[in-house]
Amino acid sequence: MQTIQDVMTRDVQRIAPTDTVRRAAQLMDEFNVGSIPVCDGDKLVGMVTDRDITVRSTAAGQSPETTRVADVMSTDVRTCYSTQSVDEVLGQMGNVQIRRVPVVDQQSHSLVGIVSLGDMATKQSKGIEQALEEISSPSEPDRSTAH
Repeated sequence: MQTIQDVMTRDVQRIAPTDTVRRAAQLMDEFNVGSIPVCDGDKLVGMVTDRDITVRSTAAGQSPETTRVADVMSTDVRTCYSTQSVDEVLGQMGNVQIRRVPVVDQQSHSLVGIVSLGDMATKQSKGIEQALEEISSPSEPDRSTAH
């Protein structure tokens, strides 16, 4: 059985919740990524995505130089442990339609890595088709008028 520690990326770029949205965007550009784990020290406290920056900050007219990552990041983050099976995490990714999952230490909940659909596709093939199909299924747009 292949586990997450076999396929995950260990040296992960991270950002602090007190950093600016501009800094987050610069890091995304520099590392060619669309999301960055947000850590207070080593403890994972959220994720900030290019979509968070665009929808929660830019669309609201907030200044990227003064808006903090904590103001726009997602705090309800799905995580996994390095000891979990690849198949189990792939299933979870498909169920909630996400492409990457931070890997945290079971005891301290500190960030130890990240695993992406791409990691699994290149290092493990079983189950990837089903997960990709579920992740790629279109979801209904939020048409609520409440903002």
